[in-house]
Amino acid sequence: MSRMVYCQVLKKEAPALEQVPHPGELGIRIYENVSAEGWRQWLDRLTIIMNEMHISTADPQALEVVEHHMLGFLFGEGEEGKMPAGFQPPPAKK
Repeated sequence: MSRMVYCQVLKKEAPALEQVPHPGELGIRIYENVSAEGWRQWLDRLTIIMNEMHISTADPQALEVVEHHMLGFLFGEGEEGKMPAGFQPPPAKK
């Protein structure tokens, strides 16, 4: 049976992550409080944030920006983590 957590994203009990997804104390906090599905939703949002804000993983300051958005999305801390201003999803494929 897989480990369960009360997911801060889904606001319900759900199957947990199998391993710590991020380094340091933040990674442990995520592991203990975010489900696998909540983390998948974060990765989808991260893709949007990086594309819309033109964040480069080569930029040393990018991790700080990403972590601010991560805290906002996963734990509701701060103003970050919401959809970037002006984001328009691509039209549905026919």
